[in-house]
Amino acid sequence: MKVMRRYAEAPIRAAFLGLLAVADVFLAAGVLVTALFAFALGMIFLFPSAVRAVRRRTGLARRLNGRWLGEEIAPSYLPPPPPVRPQPDGWYRHDRQLYRTPRWPDWHNRWQWMFGDPATWRDTVWLLLNPLAGGLLLLLPLAVAVFGLSLPWAWHPLGGVPVGLALVAAAAAALPWLLRLYGWWNELFLGPTAKSLLASRIHELNQERVETVDSQAAELRRIERDLHDGAQARLVAIGMTLGAAETLVQSDPAAARALLAKAREASSTALTELRGLVRGIHPPVLAERGLGDAVRALALDSPLKAEVTVELPVRPEPPVESAAYFAVSELLANAARHGGADRVWIDVGSRGGAVRITVTDDGSGGADPARGSGLRGIERRLSAFDGVLALSSPPGGPTTAVIELPHARGVREQRNTEKMPWWKWLIVGTGWGLAWLPLFPQGLVTLVMKLVDPEERSWLLPLYLPDPWSWMMIVFDIALGTAMYAAAVLLPIQHSRRRWMAEAAPHRLCSDR
Repeated sequence: MKVMRRYAEAPIRAAFLGLLAVADVFLAAGVLVTALFAFALGMIFLFPSAVRAVRRRTGLARRLNGRWLGEEIAPSYLPPPPPVRPQPDGWYRHDRQLYRTPRWPDWHNRWQWMFGDPATWRDTVWLLLNPLAGGLLLLLPLAVAVFGLSLPWAWHPLGGVPVGLALVAAAAAALPWLLRLYGWWNELFLGPTAKSLLASRIHELNQERVETVDSQAAELRRIERDLHDGAQARLVAIGMTLGAAETLVQSDPAAARALLAKAREASSTALTELRGLVRGIHPPVLAERGLGDAVRALALDSPLKAEVTVELPVRPEPPVESAAYFAVSELLANAARHGGADRVWIDVGSRGGAVRITVTDDGSGGADPARGSGLRGIERRLSAFDGVLALSSPPGGPTTAVIELPHARGVREQRNTEKMPWWKWLIVGTGWGLAWLPLFPQGLVTLVMKLVDPEERSWLLPLYLPDPWSWMMIVFDIALGTAMYAAAVLLPIQHSRRRWMAEAAPHRLCSDR
């Protein structure tokens, strides 16, 4: 059923994408005219508008590529420049110029970012070549199918039926594969490169470093405040109480004993507060018994009815355990304070090289990391370990949070990109072995003979068809041979490019969608 649906949808998708590719001629012409005005006449303020138009078009191509052609393409642009910060005197600097407002420095930075991004020029090349690629790979097979349908009426009815049916069947069978080839073509130009992935990763690491430093500073301030307002104040009070008891020990022993009892109670309270503070830094149960028992202890201390399931064959590294523990603690606190939940289910397990924790509550839902500092803090804590938080919290509940963390810091996904699948090797071998037949003798040679001596008949099939069908067959043979050679060339390039991406990009854990 799925295969039949794919073949049924292929003509509609090919027609839409092909017509969209033909319409790119007008956009490409507008971009070229804008570039001419921008660089030849000095009207550089037009350049960002042209780049934005091209990026909107390539963004649509990426979305359609993932939705219809089965090849997800991530944006390949370098990270945008940060906003310009004022100097101590309040002025904004760009190169050697000073400005009163950040408008022009920001504009210059964004212009340089667009101009210096290699993806800008790859998008432009794709836009210029896409009408040709879309016309050959998508519209030409549709034209052959239309020609096959009209063949019985335009030629001898009995002789045209089998040829027409054969052409329609060939075009219908080739369209899904040509759509996939078109998707590979899009990925070749619009996909991210190793350089852009590394630049994006560096940008993420810089942001994570700033957030981690701020988080650590806030944590130190919290510890200092808790010590100052809690344990330190109680220790000072204990010292004063002991001093008062020392002065009364001779004159009023009963009062001295009462003060000593009060000091003992205060010391017990201070010890309890210190234990709570230490538990907030690194719980002893986590260090002694591991993540599973630490999560069970959290569930026992929680006011919610909690069910905990733990299946951890390998104990993660201590920093990873600590990050997971405090993330679960924050999720339980949010469920109790903001979600109005009564029950919570916690599942701690392992998937591949990652710790996977699922926390589900029966609360009212509506949780949003953008509006809650607690959830944002969880994301910040997990990002330091290449971990992620996936949240599903529709209004009315339930809320499900999935945490994924690598067992060890620096763990990367082992990708099996060493060998191409056998069917790709079959396409490559068939292309190199048989593409010459439709391209040269049936295509180019027939074209030359048709132009030189139209009456000549040889073993070449298109010469036996009447005009204009012989011309259509010649064009189809040339397009078929070209597509076979293109597949034979593009498949190894695409495979090598994915391997380079796997080596260049660090593993980012992704939750199931």
